[in-house]
Amino acid sequence: MAMALDNPLEMLKQEKIAVLYGGNSAERDVSLKSGQAIAKGLEEAGFNVTLIDTKTVPLTDLLDKNIDRVFIALHGRGGEDGCLQGALEYLGIPYTGSNVLGSSLSMDKVRSKQIFKACDIPTAPFTIVNKADFATLSLENILAELGGRVMVKPANEGSSIGMAQAKTIEQLRNALIEAFGFDRQVLLEAWIDGPEYTVTILGDKALPAIHMETPREFYDYEAKYQSTSTQYHCPCGLNKREESEIQALSIKAFNATGAQGWGRVDIMQNQRGEWQVLEVNTVPGMTETSLVPKAAKVFGLNFSELVTQILQLSVKE
Repeated sequence: MAMALDNPLEMLKQEKIAVLYGGNSAERDVSLKSGQAIAKGLEEAGFNVTLIDTKTVPLTDLLDKNIDRVFIALHGRGGEDGCLQGALEYLGIPYTGSNVLGSSLSMDKVRSKQIFKACDIPTAPFTIVNKADFATLSLENILAELGGRVMVKPANEGSSIGMAQAKTIEQLRNALIEAFGFDRQVLLEAWIDGPEYTVTILGDKALPAIHMETPREFYDYEAKYQSTSTQYHCPCGLNKREESEIQALSIKAFNATGAQGWGRVDIMQNQRGEWQVLEVNTVPGMTETSLVPKAAKVFGLNFSELVTQILQLSVKE
């Protein structure tokens, strides 16, 4: 069903919307919760919604079900990395969020870091390690070059899966072995000792920043999804100038990777007060207590209004 941007919202509500969730990635559990929350929010706004778990339903069934548009709620591989986006484009079904290139570049931590560096976007020093080179690596040299403490990140995982910090050779070796269980390429990033923030992007706007605090060594999977001690501050505690700085920096990073529509950019501040962009998330968590809905609420949007705006952004001229 083709529409122009100036058509009324009611026309969009005549479409049959599929919320794709679940899938086979390591982030399946989070995706199931996000998809359920999104579907509920869209239904409350008056949309015709069908929930589809891509683990059990082939994408070609979207045509049989006469799906007009897709809201992507799949996190990680297969849903956030450009694969699903390419399949939907082949099927001729419009979808929310970034296109194939923006999704794949944002998902790949190695490529996005290289893009940040090329675009003069501040980001922590890093090196790239390939699994095939692991046996010949000088871990001692790597640690020294990156300041004696590093964050180890699989190139294509989200939700902090497979991530670990290392400040000894033994810790680094073990962390790399674990990370290589998820990916053949691993990003080693100099440790940033400072506060962490996240900025939601909605269309061409940066929403209020959120400051995350955890008693754990870093904002890992447990801190994100299991811990009751993680604190979220929105307003984030920065002055107006500082918050404007990270909002502008987030939009710049978002645009640099080719991301579109909506997403979230994670940033830290080092001990010298310098901003360091971590990554761009093109399908961030969307449970009713996730970071994006928290920022949207402060901005003045309830959850149902938020998912409605995201869906509207999928309507291209």
